[in-house]
Amino acid sequence: MALSPLDDRYAKKVEILNSIFSEFGLMKFRTIVEIQWLLALCEKGIAPKLPEDVKIGLETLCDNFTAEEYAAIKVFEATTNHDVKAVEYFIRELVPQSHWSWIHFACTSEDINNLSYGLMLSHGREAVLCVVDNLLEDLKQKSIDWKAIPMLCRTHGQTATPSTMGKEWAVFWDRAQTISQSIEGVPITGKINGATGTYSAHVAAKADIDWIEFSHDFVTERLGLTWNALTTQIEPHDQQALLLNEMSRLSNVLIDLCRDVWGYISLGYFGQRTVAGEVGSSTMPHKVNPIDFENAEGNFKLARGLARTLSDELPVSRWQRDLTDSTLQRNFGIVFGHFYLALKSLQKGLGKLELKEEKLAADLESAPEVLTEAVQTVLRAYGHHDAYEQLKNFSRGQALNLEQVYEFVDQSDLPDEEKAKLKKLIPATYTGLAEALVDKFVV
Repeated sequence: MALSPLDDRYAKKVEILNSIFSEFGLMKFRTIVEIQWLLALCEKGIAPKLPEDVKIGLETLCDNFTAEEYAAIKVFEATTNHDVKAVEYFIRELVPQSHWSWIHFACTSEDINNLSYGLMLSHGREAVLCVVDNLLEDLKQKSIDWKAIPMLCRTHGQTATPSTMGKEWAVFWDRAQTISQSIEGVPITGKINGATGTYSAHVAAKADIDWIEFSHDFVTERLGLTWNALTTQIEPHDQQALLLNEMSRLSNVLIDLCRDVWGYISLGYFGQRTVAGEVGSSTMPHKVNPIDFENAEGNFKLARGLARTLSDELPVSRWQRDLTDSTLQRNFGIVFGHFYLALKSLQKGLGKLELKEEKLAADLESAPEVLTEAVQTVLRAYGHHDAYEQLKNFSRGQALNLEQVYEFVDQSDLPDEEKAKLKKLIPATYTGLAEALVDKFVV
């Protein structure tokens, strides 16, 4: 049995994240950090050189941490009741006794933990951005494919100036792409500078070492993270908060997309390809519900809510450290799990869409009132300061047909060439630069 649907109903769909965000994943990253610290000390000549076979064994373990190693660490933890200390004792089993004192040398647990969570977030970000990239490519292609398909727009739920389906998808592509780039660009920061960020233990033991440079090189070159020079006992988590905020922002944009597509399906602008054997309702056999978009919306909301909580709380710590961040960080996997699940559901839903051009055309044909904007704007260009009021009195709340709009144009004092231009307009051609916008900006 499982407490969370991520570990039960949805387990198969998010299993790519298991080795990253699970307790197994955290222990794996802790082991990597501890081993890399020991190797760095040895290579610098601070600690004695390791036998070559031992060094190779440790490096291999960093690349291939398995359930067997995890279980061994858990045996130590059952005695120590301290997870980081259990990792230290586990590594002792892998090196000569002469090197035991150099494992976890001058470190506080938070030195190991902050770097481990940094690796976790780095790997997790890579996993979700792979799906985001695929989603962006889908949005981009739909925008290009549908750039010339006219569509009646709705503002406040009422008929409004037409656009094209492709241009409307381009808006979501652009918004999502911008935030995706922000997510990718957030530096994942880390530190290894002791109990209060002062290198006190390091200097007490080895005053001749440039520990600041050594720390910088370890974090950046060995672990591939961004070094934070000034910290307390904890790395302040400001960049973690930024990453979570950006994920929350992207969730908002994609919730907006889910809702719009849901609405377009309801209007009949899209059909959904059916899957043999699937059931839409337990009582209504005809139903083909937009469940993928609803599932995505719900999971984006869960990811967004927890991401916001974590981003608000993680940067706050009493004095040089308190333990609240530990509990909060253990929930990174919940945020990423729901976010990843939402992305996959949205991707699945988009793959089922079938554009119904005949319905789009019918809706446009039934809304000639949208042309009154064009008429009043042309009248303004010819000096009619009351053009808006004229068209408002003519059209507001009225059920118009195209002939009535053209008749209004004929009765105006516009030049004949302008009248002719306006009378060539129909709602389906009144899309302005929608297609050109896609051509110019969706690249």
